[in-house]
Amino acid sequence: MASLLDPFGLLRDLAAGTEQIGRALIGQERVRLAVTGLTRAGKTVFLTSLVANLLAAGRGSRTLPALEQAAGGRLRAVRLVPAGVESVPRFDVHAHLEALARDPPAWPDRTEDLSTLELTLELDRQGMFGSLLGTRTVTLELLDYPGEWLLDLPMLDQDYAAWSRETLARLRAPERLPATREFLAFADALPEDAPAEEALARRGHALYREALRGCRDRLGFRFLQPGRVLNPGPRGEAPLLWFFPLPRPGGTGLAGLLARRHAAYVAEQRERFFEPFFRRFHRQAVLVDVLGALHAGEAAFADTAEALGAIAASLRQGTGLLERLLGLGTTRTAFVATKADHVPARQREALTALLGHLVQAPQASAAVAGAVTAVHALAAIRCTEEDVVSLEGRPVGAVRGVLLKEGRSAKVYPGEVPMRPPEPGFWQHAFFEMPAFQPPRLDPAGGSGVPHLGLDALLAWLIGDLL
Repeated sequence: MASLLDPFGLLRDLAAGTEQIGRALIGQERVRLAVTGLTRAGKTVFLTSLVANLLAAGRGSRTLPALEQAAGGRLRAVRLVPAGVESVPRFDVHAHLEALARDPPAWPDRTEDLSTLELTLELDRQGMFGSLLGTRTVTLELLDYPGEWLLDLPMLDQDYAAWSRETLARLRAPERLPATREFLAFADALPEDAPAEEALARRGHALYREALRGCRDRLGFRFLQPGRVLNPGPRGEAPLLWFFPLPRPGGTGLAGLLARRHAAYVAEQRERFFEPFFRRFHRQAVLVDVLGALHAGEAAFADTAEALGAIAASLRQGTGLLERLLGLGTTRTAFVATKADHVPARQREALTALLGHLVQAPQASAAVAGAVTAVHALAAIRCTEEDVVSLEGRPVGAVRGVLLKEGRSAKVYPGEVPMRPPEPGFWQHAFFEMPAFQPPRLDPAGGSGVPHLGLDALLAWLIGDLL
């Protein structure tokens, strides 16, 4: 919520709220949906499927039956809003569909920058006089941004000393030392009165960045801050990024310089990203690769759980009273376990329950600080079919798909998905397999939509009540 000491913020909120109310009165509402999530959870794939399936549904295809039912069968057309003079990059759904239409098909490139896209949904009006008033228009505005940036959200309420303490505690975990040892040796050797020399700051930042990259790329960790160190975006690196945690952060020399940069970074993220974009969205989907975390091992799974807990705590701070009165702020948040087609049908309920435990949100949605949360499992693009394999002489559920590297069809028994965070004995065996499957080859125009699991149910919950 904008502070009472920030009159310009209050004016922006009032203007946005007035616009929202005015649009509703003339039947031209705007719904803003942010698609967020941890790194490599499949945000680009999710948005590509969402857009392609909505466009197909607008042409009469039964691609999203649950959403159509939530809309009362009143959806008549869906169109992409043509690009205007926006300064924010446009989500390139056509390029992503072209990647899926190659021979062999390829997964779309991962998200590297903030991007938006708008769709216009035309619906018949409800009520006995609906036919006299003409169609109702809802503009669905979509936001996509790199998963690394989401982990900056918990930083907004931390000063440099608190951030340094928590970050170093994570970096010193034995499982992270293969990637963090060199940086920790450098930071621990710095005296408390180290001078504010640029060469020293740049050296520490370079070592810290390599440590974060190693944690992400080699070890599968996700709770890595700040996000723009790993993914600076198209603007590239700037001096406010050149900071790193210190064991003794209270000095005035180098420590003072790093503290000022940390404060500048947090202020910029708040003012340039979270305030103008993040908090203006009405609905939100937070995507999580729970299966990938299980496959990566105990330490990576615990790290994912910690990251989700921190994000959920930040989101649960809720929407202020003024924002709710003006129709601003996120009122529904869905935590979504992606790649649900990598496990057989009977295990998807366990996948949903496991994610629910990680975010401490019950499966049946619950009101939290003025917002409602729920947990879902889906495959935005389904690339497997149900099958059966023999395990120790008995049939068990499996999935069948085309392996990404080998290019051949294979049956895979992935193992059992626990309904709760696993007990220590689970990690003593290589018990869960996470193969990479090739996506199905699609029509580049996306005319018949994209095969999926559960996308329609998620959209029905997220935006169905607004249609």
